[in-house]
Amino acid sequence: MKNLLKYTALGLLSAVLIATPGLSRAQDASTNAPSAAAPVVKVKKSLPFKGKLASVDAPAGSFTVGTLNLVITSTTKISTNGVPATLADFKVGDNVTGAYKKAADGKLNVTSLKLAKVKPATAPAAQ
Repeated sequence: MKNLLKYTALGLLSAVLIATPGLSRAQDASTNAPSAAAPVVKVKKSLPFKGKLASVDAPAGSFTVGTLNLVITSTTKISTNGVPATLADFKVGDNVTGAYKKAADGKLNVTSLKLAKVKPATAPAAQ
């Protein structure tokens, strides 16, 4: 009878020890789910552009390169040969490079605009 009591107690103790980790994991299952209170914020990266100016509308603050209709904002950095400039300093046909971000309203807001450096033509050496 003592052996039967020992085996029963040992069996119950084993069952409790085996079931305990499973019960504690069931309570923690909700902690692995993503929080609905913290929305994921996407960082918009600037997209590059490069080409010839097809049109320039300095008063409206817009210009076209290829098929892109780009808009100058108050934070746009504009330069010509490393010197600060304005959109009025550019003309149709200029080679430009820069970057833009697409706004929620669909506009392509320019973050930087640079006049592409034109290499001066070198004269042939006198012989």
